[in-house]
Amino acid sequence: MKVHDLAPAPGAHKSRRRVARGIAGKGGKTAGRGTKGDKARGQSKPGFEGGQLPLTQRIPKLRGFANPFRIEYNVVNLDVLEALEDVEVTPDSLKAAGIVHHKGLVKVLGGGELTRPVQVSAHAFSQTAKAAIEAAGGGVTVLPKPFGDRRPPAKGNALANR
Repeated sequence: MKVHDLAPAPGAHKSRRRVARGIAGKGGKTAGRGTKGDKARGQSKPGFEGGQLPLTQRIPKLRGFANPFRIEYNVVNLDVLEALEDVEVTPDSLKAAGIVHHKGLVKVLGGGELTRPVQVSAHAFSQTAKAAIEAAGGGVTVLPKPFGDRRPPAKGNALANR
């Protein structure tokens, strides 16, 4: 026996009905689709619900917007600085200690107490944190942001008219 001799058993394969080939054959005229309407003609568009208000229009929409100029900080409180043994605290030393994420800016907040002098460098400080660090005898250094000022120029500014 060779491959070209292989064939399905008699009666195992039944050819499909070829509808819409004229009135004489089975499935002529409407071809089993009934008369008129979307189901007889083609497909309805996705999401069409037969004339009632579609789900996408019925549900409430999300309001508001995402501010493209938002600056997100990794926040560090004073009690975390107190727990660190370092006298000089920088974003790199905080990253090495696993306190802040490797990306992003660092902001120091005034949660907790600081009892020893610490030199802190960060991208931003709250007023209470700055006052507490300086009251403990430490110093504060504000680092520049890597992207500069992201806000659009103010109206009336010379840069706005370019």
